[in-house]
Amino acid sequence: MTDIARDIHGVRTLLCCAEGAKLETERDANAFVSAAWEHQANLVAIPVARLTEDFFRLETRIAGETIQKFVNYSLRLAIVGDISAHTDRSRSTRDFVYEANRGRSIWFVDDIDALTRKLSALRS
Repeated sequence: MTDIARDIHGVRTLLCCAEGAKLETERDANAFVSAAWEHQANLVAIPVARLTEDFFRLETRIAGETIQKFVNYSLRLAIVGDISAHTDRSRSTRDFVYEANRGRSIWFVDDIDALTRKLSALRS
């Protein structure tokens, strides 16, 4: 399967496939940013399967540095999939996800339908 771009409620979104190189370091985010540019996307949806455990261990700073890279390049980021194992294990991760989901740039959603609903709500 390959990454695909589509418009969701007026937002050009790159839907990354579950297979492929994992985002293990902040530098790995460059591939996702480049793919977004290639597809002229404003939002990148990365499946949880493409992330390592370290992404959810906030002390590694991988999540923060990755998110900062997306913000610096004016790209939205959605992490798609069940992350309950990570949020159940760590209060700081749960708080981080909660705060991210309150904003308009970085979201953690269960599936593409949830992402579609969030984008729809922004248009309202």
